[in-house]
Amino acid sequence: MTTLAPVDAAASGPAPVPLSHRPDHRGSWIPTWGMVATRFMELRRRKGLMITLLAVNIGLPVVFLAFRLIAHAVDPKSYGPAGGYSIFTTLVAGVLFIFGFIVAATVGCTAGSVDLTEGMFRHLVITGRSRLALYLARIPAGLAIVLPIVAVGFAIVCTVCILAAPTQLNYDGTKVPAGLSQPALDSWATAHADEVICNFGLDIGPNSDLLQVVNSVNCGNGNGPGIKIGPGATTTAPVSHAQVEAAARQIANLDYYDYHRNFLEPPTHLIIDSGLWVLLEATIGFVVGLGLASLMGQRTVPVILMIVLEVILTPVLSRTVIPHLINAQRGIVGLAMSHLEPAGLPSPFGGNGQSGQIMLVPESRTVAVCVIVGWLVVWTALGAWRMVTRDA
Repeated sequence: MTTLAPVDAAASGPAPVPLSHRPDHRGSWIPTWGMVATRFMELRRRKGLMITLLAVNIGLPVVFLAFRLIAHAVDPKSYGPAGGYSIFTTLVAGVLFIFGFIVAATVGCTAGSVDLTEGMFRHLVITGRSRLALYLARIPAGLAIVLPIVAVGFAIVCTVCILAAPTQLNYDGTKVPAGLSQPALDSWATAHADEVICNFGLDIGPNSDLLQVVNSVNCGNGNGPGIKIGPGATTTAPVSHAQVEAAARQIANLDYYDYHRNFLEPPTHLIIDSGLWVLLEATIGFVVGLGLASLMGQRTVPVILMIVLEVILTPVLSRTVIPHLINAQRGIVGLAMSHLEPAGLPSPFGGNGQSGQIMLVPESRTVAVCVIVGWLVVWTALGAWRMVTRDA
């Protein structure tokens, strides 16, 4: 009879760790990939929200540009090209910036209140997951939805504005070569002196040195539609051709800043800067909306407050200096974003002054950056704090 020697327990491998001693990461404040993916799927399945997001950020620019493309193809004399510098700046500052913020804020308010409104918050708490991790998981999940859609809308605008840009620059009713340097514009103005004097915009006072030349050039009514002659001006005798050329160069120099801002198509650096600016605005809208909705525990009122902030309060307080509240005005995130706006874009809140200057409450770029960072950090902290302390 053969007997088997007992097998050494150590030789058969490590003993299994009891279930009660296995590490449990559910209490970690860092959200896992699964938590982020779950938040992403919950937002993506809300069809009404997704349709609104697509309609505003992609639908509005597409409809506007499609109408201009068709109108220009049917009647090019009455309707200008669909693209170009002016169309790009108008759509970016007037549509993508403002409506991108509003829709991103709506998505953020939805993400911050959906668990409470649908009665799922208690079920999330009893899983043992960190409440802070549950809140932080909503930020990358929501931005993964908002930012790509905003980027697609911006890409469509850029593509049409570049491919359908005008081939000639019509400046003050005169076809002028685009992209001329100041000496080159002076040379062109010398060769087209009558056109410059008759069509370039200029405000002339009664004592101006240009008055005699302007009155001597026959533009139909004695001066061009762009020339504004102040009161007290009198007609003088004709002048020499050399004086007319010198006056044309002087007018071209005075108008060069405004001419230089006109491009046949948006330059590359402006496209890149504008894209980053619009994406940052959408990020702010989502993060602030998320924190506000989490703090208030609902969606409707935070959405209304975000719209009021963007459409009413920010435009008014950004352009009106209130001496005793100027530091509070500088704390408005919309004003800070306006001070970071790329050069070449019109102000999204209006208030453009002479020579393209944007009339805003004064604020340095350093303060503007600090205000933006402060809004992101403070509203994230407030939203997370409310979720951690809320009763299940």
